[in-house]
Amino acid sequence: MCIAAWTWQAHPAYGLLLLFNRDEYHSRPTRPAQWWAAAGEEGEEILGGRDELGGGTWLGCTKGGKLAFLTNVREPSPRDGARSRGELPVRQGPLEYATEIAKEADQYNGFNLVLADVHSGTMVYISNKPGDAPVVQTVSPGCHVLSNAAIDSPWPKVHGTTVLMTRSVILYVFLDNSLLLLRSSYCSAKKKGSQDA
Repeated sequence: MCIAAWTWQAHPAYGLLLLFNRDEYHSRPTRPAQWWAAAGEEGEEILGGRDELGGGTWLGCTKGGKLAFLTNVREPSPRDGARSRGELPVRQGPLEYATEIAKEADQYNGFNLVLADVHSGTMVYISNKPGDAPVVQTVSPGCHVLSNAAIDSPWPKVHGTTVLMTRSVILYVFLDNSLLLLRSSYCSAKKKGSQDA
């Protein structure tokens, strides 16, 4: 089961910290992360792994700061012949494509898709949970987890991941600030020592 955990606009130095685990059959052919041409985007390249069956990806980003990641929605009987969900992250652009994707959502088996533009500070969540109308919502700043249900659903593995992500970010911020303080103290002491000489 795929799972993503991230903080969005919650760290003073990093607008996005993302952990993502893709859970897929080992026999499904994929290419490792590399730069490849985005379909329909003149000169745009995507960095991400590539599904050799569907041609898309589960996680991709551009040099321009756009990012997209995807998880499947658990459903009892996925449809044969549905479009590949892996093509969704390839069409990156949060607000530009969210409404368009929602209009086409019924052409795909269940998915959760997050689109972000780190430069504009925009993140959007789109889902087509089977039997419901597509969901399009802006992702608020903070810590979030996404697996095979709706964003921030209280599944046990989601709860555990949220706790671990929050602790990791707090520890990272503490260590980052401590290292900055140590570096600053060292530089001040070094400067003072050179002035005394």
